[in-house]
Amino acid sequence: MIFIVFILFLIFQRLAELYVSSKNEKWLLKNAAVEYGKAHYPFMVAMHTLFIIAVIAEYICRDGSVINYALIILFFLLIVLKVIVIATLGHYWNTKIYKVPGTRPVAAGIYKYIKHPNYIIVICEIAIIPLAFGLYYTAIVFSLLNAWMLYVRIKKENEVLAL
Repeated sequence: MIFIVFILFLIFQRLAELYVSSKNEKWLLKNAAVEYGKAHYPFMVAMHTLFIIAVIAEYICRDGSVINYALIILFFLLIVLKVIVIATLGHYWNTKIYKVPGTRPVAAGIYKYIKHPNYIIVICEIAIIPLAFGLYYTAIVFSLLNAWMLYVRIKKENEVLAL
């Protein structure tokens, strides 16, 4: 039962992030933003979608008896950090890479100290979510896929931030 509630919450949370991203995208486009990294974005969406499917599939294939409450609590702390990141970036937070001409990167809040805090959070989520339920294969496979995706993504984002 805990797993079902957790997964439903996770799906709701991801959909809420997409909603915020969509609203921010409208604002960005109204402000002449240019999108970058279009080629890799569908792969990123597919990876994150398959991640949730893999978590569910591996859980069904296992006995489902493992629940690490400390990791579940840590996941919720990561959500708090993500909310801080989203609030700090405001309209600039998006799942896509946009740049409004003439603007400088946000350097307030956590961004004073860490260049890509959202990606650090995502790295932790990709590991913690499956490990909270003993889903080691999903944790390993998607941590590796996410590392590759972030290599591509951060490289592109750094290029855009330097413009």
